[in-house]
Amino acid sequence: MKTIIFLGPPGAGKGTQSQLLKERDNFVQISTGDLLREAVKSQTSLGIKAKQFMDEGKLVPDDLIIDLISEKLEEFKDKNIIFDGFPRTVPQAEALKTLLDKKDRKIDAVILFEIDDEEVVKRLSGRRICPNCGAVYHIIFNPPKNDNLCDKCGTPLIQRDDDKEEVIRKRLSVYHSQTAPLIDYYKDILLKIDATKPPEEVYKTIKSVL
Repeated sequence: MKTIIFLGPPGAGKGTQSQLLKERDNFVQISTGDLLREAVKSQTSLGIKAKQFMDEGKLVPDDLIIDLISEKLEEFKDKNIIFDGFPRTVPQAEALKTLLDKKDRKIDAVILFEIDDEEVVKRLSGRRICPNCGAVYHIIFNPPKNDNLCDKCGTPLIQRDDDKEEVIRKRLSVYHSQTAPLIDYYKDILLKIDATKPPEEVYKTIKSVL
């Protein structure tokens, strides 16, 4: 079974590639954000613990995240796995390695989605969402037919708070400070790809590595 890690800033296309690998290549995606939401919603013992930290506005501790991942690895032991959004720091990478060793898995590749900050800002700040039906548009790449109204239901489109330029730049700054050490940590199995290329081309590059 393959185990890969996606590294890259928000808006680099990691979600799109995860979706393609899920649909075409029997991959499952482990996203810590999804794991936390699922555990909190299901009110598992780990979810209840995590919720206490989240309610206080604190980061969920690494050991709790690793426990959640450990549970998921049991469930997905016969599947190819993509880690998306984890690890974010070297201590998390070390904890993940220890966990994977115990489960008899190894990381086959770490794929770094390279994209310029200004391109990320352009991609994300142009995104518009329909609050009624959930349709997604982009003012440059996929604009609605009627200015700022949803093609499907006619509802005025909105820009999410985390798609506003100042928030994107803050997220990018956090990403750069956290991820730079990981690039060095994984240098032996790191593959850099040009994330500005069309999705199909990026997918073919990833497939050629695997």
